[in-house]
Parts: sequence; C-alpha cells; structure tokens
Amino acid sequence: MNTTRRLSLLACTLGLLAAAAPALAQGPYPDKPVKLMVALPAGGGVDMIARLVGQKLAAQTGQPFIVDNRAGASGRIGLPIVAKAAPDGYTLMASPASFLTTNQHIFKDMPYDAQADFAPITKLANQAMVLVVKDRTKFANAGAVLAAAKAKPEAVNYASSGDGSPQHLAALMFETRMKVRMTHIPYKGGALAINDLLGGNVDMLFAPLPEALPHIKAGKLTALAIMSEQRSPLVADVPTMKEAGIDNMVFQTWIGMLAPARTPRPIIDQLNKQIHAILASDEVKNQLREAGMDVAPTTPEQFGKTIADESKLHAELVKASGLVPQ
Repeated sequence: MNTTRRLSLLACTLGLLAAAAPALAQGPYPDKPVKLMVALPAGGGVDMIARLVGQKLAAQTGQPFIVDNRAGASGRIGLPIVAKAAPDGYTLMASPASFLTTNQHIFKDMPYDAQADFAPITKLANQAMVLVVKDRTKFANAGAVLAAAKAKPEAVNYASSGDGSPQHLAALMFETRMKVRMTHIPYKGGALAINDLLGGNVDMLFAPLPEALPHIKAGKLTALAIMSEQRSPLVADVPTMKEAGIDNMVFQTWIGMLAPARTPRPIIDQLNKQIHAILASDEVKNQLREAGMDVAPTTPEQFGKTIADESKLHAELVKASGLVPQ
C-alpha cells in the first residue's frame, strides 16, 4: 500500500473515531443532576406536580431532579432561562398552559417563542375550572351570575391571578359566549385572588379546582358550577355549566413538561416513557386526584398540537374581549 493511501485511510479512521467520541463519552442519560424549572412560586399546583414527578424520576434514574422556582412576570422570567439553556436534557420545565398558549397574545414584548423555543415532552395533568363565590345569598347558582351580568353590564366583578391567566380566560369565555360584560380585577397570583374572594372584596372567581378545593371543602367558598364535560367526583354535588343551564362552556387548564428546543429525540422519548410510567401508578393518580387534578399523559406530538390549538382559541378569546396587549 502506498504512503498516500495509507495516510488517507488513517485520516478516515481518525475522523470516524472523532465523530463517535461524543456519543461514547456521553453515556446513559442522565449522568448528573437535572434542573426542573417552575416559573411560579413554591406551593402551587405546578410546583406540587413538578416535585412529585421529579422525585419519581430521581428514584428511577439515580440522579436528582432539582426544582428551581423562578416566579414573576407571568412566566417571562423563568421560561427564557429554559429557552436559552443547552438542549442536552439537563434543563427541563413544568409549565401551566397559559405561559405557552396565552402570553404571546397579551404581552407585546415576549422573551421567548412558545412553539419554537421548547420541545414538548408530555402533558402531565388536567385541571377543571370551577366558578366559586363567597356570598351564596347574592348568587344562588350560575344562572344568577349570568342574570346579574346581563341586567347591569360591568356591575359584577371577578378576580383572577393576572391578565391572560386561566382564571381570566375562563371568565373571558363566559363573557364572550354569553355576551355579557363584567369587571376584571387581576391579582399577582391565585392565592391573592382567593384571599380577596374569601374576604368578600370581589364577587367571584373562575378558579382551577386544586386552588379552590380546600376552601370548598372547608365551607368557606361555594362552587356554583364546574367547567367540564362531567362532574368531578371531588365535588360531586357541583353541576357542570351545561347542567346549570349554560351551554358551550367547557374550559380546563393543564400542566405539561417541556425541554429546550433541539433536545435530542432519544432523551425526549426516554423522559416521555418514564413520566408515563409515573403517571400510571395508582399512588400518583390518587395523590393528584386528591389535589383536584387528573393525569393526562400524551405523546410529544399530541402535546405540541394541544399547545398550537389552544393558542388559537386563546387568541380569539383575547381579541373578542378587547384586551390590548401590554
């Protein structure tokens, strides 16, 4: 073999070895701690399910899944960190629907693109929305709320955890489809909204069931109707909106797991499989059900379609409400 051919073969061999080196060096995933971003305060529903799933993933993999709470600005502090993180599987996030389906329609300057900057892994859980009031003598049922809103535009008010939040969107759906106008009172978080409702400072709240459930059970708030297809076994005596005489009023929020865009598909598939196994366990199902959530595992493609479809719906609700992006 002549020298030129020998050098050429050597170069090819070295090239193949170099190409294979990263894969050989990488080893099984994960081989170090994983950051799990939650762009909300500790203690809420998103934080709770993130910690639960993170603990189970840590038990499966032998590596810590560390929840990092970066609350504020309706997710616009925490989500950009994930969007800019290395797409290597070591930064993930648990997010509520609104940060991915609504923010782009209510804020002018967005520091992330909900559909381009993230890789969906799986939806984790669904949460029904429930209409709750403090003063049952003022609103005996959902029909009474509708009648009051029709009788005097903007006289009835409702709280929310902020512009574009699930609470706000559920109320916008009610206003838009029932052709009424109410007064929106936004707060900086769901806990503050519920506290003011408990204090009698606002008329009502369309709340995610997990947030309202402890107060409903304690008798401090009254649930008038639930915005789901069927009644919830957790509040079995609460009618659906349809049963209350208000049709076409189904609205739920959800929590999902995502990674930075361009995260390798084998990592996405591995996490999807592992999380599905976690959500399938009776222990986790029961724990989430007691908190007012239903497990809702999906494929990455199904989850991506949910984000795209709901983004369109929320854009329509925001536009119909006349809300001007800030």
